Amino acid sequence: MQTPPVDSPPTEPRPRTALGAAWVLAVCSALLLTLVAVEWGPLIRLDDDIATTTHRWAVDEPGVTQVMRVLTDWVWDTWTMRLLCAVVVLWLWFRRGDRWTAVWLGAACLLGSLLQQVLKAAVDRPRPVWPDPVDSAHYAAFPSGHAMTATFVCGLLVWLVHYYGASPALRRAAWAVAAVSVAGVGVTRVWLGVHWATDVAGGWLLGVLVTVAAVLVHRRRHP
Repeated sequence: MQTPPVDSPPTEPRPRTALGAAWVLAVCSALLLTLVAVEWGPLIRLDDDIATTTHRWAVDEPGVTQVMRVLTDWVWDTWTMRLLCAVVVLWLWFRRGDRWTAVWLGAACLLGSLLQQVLKAAVDRPRPVWPDPVDSAHYAAFPSGHAMTATFVCGLLVWLVHYYGASPALRRAAWAVAAVSVAGVGVTRVWLGVHWATDVAGGWLLGVLVTVAAVLVHRRRHP
């Protein structure tokens, strides 16, 4: 009589799966960037329709707009995300003693921010312009720096929660906070009229791409 097999612990996705996902994300990001750069008509009209509608809502709902400003300027600001990343880097270095992962996290966030700025300068897309703006922003529009930074910072931190074997409850909480943050910051940028919807979509795609690429690098060192 054979002994029934013992259930093995869940395994992480295979490197080939992650590599395939990285390629898909890269192709999608490049396609969206190209369509934005050449100002493809249907995409531009969609952006205009979404921006016009949300700006009208923002003007008509000043209370909601003020909440959006607080969230985008303080809670989900790019510098807030970078500060959070820096705190985790220090925790990894001094408390966990995992200096390689600390350097890896800091480098991934730095390179993600540099990629964002390079793409902004290369595409040089103008931001929406309104006769009655409810907020203002600087630099070029594509991709959204807020959306991209929140995506790769939250993505990397959620992956670290899994990597260090946190409890299921903590994992679910991390996923929930990350999902709300990434989706929420995209909504605030469009609502406040400082980004087109495709700027946010591009930021999300590129943020996930940075996350997947960074995880692949980490797995090569710690398979």
